[in-house]
Amino acid sequence: MKNVLILYDSVFGNTEKVALEMKKALAVHAKAKAVRIGDVMSDDLKDIDVLLVGSPTRKFSPTPAIKKFLKAIPGGGLKDVQVAAFDTRVDLRDVNSRILNFFVGIFGYAAEPMAALLRKKGGKEILAPEGFIVTGTEGPMRDGEFERARQWAGLILTF
Repeated sequence: MKNVLILYDSVFGNTEKVALEMKKALAVHAKAKAVRIGDVMSDDLKDIDVLLVGSPTRKFSPTPAIKKFLKAIPGGGLKDVQVAAFDTRVDLRDVNSRILNFFVGIFGYAAEPMAALLRKKGGKEILAPEGFIVTGTEGPMRDGEFERARQWAGLILTF
């Protein structure tokens, strides 16, 4: 049975809801724990097989707390740990802004830089970074996104 830690930050509660849905989906066949970044303890990272990290996209990046935590992991600290990153984001088609499209094209979303940091720390990426869609700045989540999050997280059980 895999030992999975879902580490997340949340500003308006949407990323937290996604993380908790992932935990529910994984708890059926794995030991799964979801922990908000402010509540993580060093023991939480011990003996994990899988680390999923999630953040809302804020200024095209993860939250400062997530970035700080990931940067503080020692080099090689995630050796033998399977990793994946996810974020919550708006759908550019809903915003319909050429300026926002331009900046997202340059800077991207939160999941990609988190995935890069996880790999840099020695983690083995098992799923491509994924984004889950929020309607508006504060949410709620778009219909069907919780189901999609459960399915995405469930894919880790196939590795």
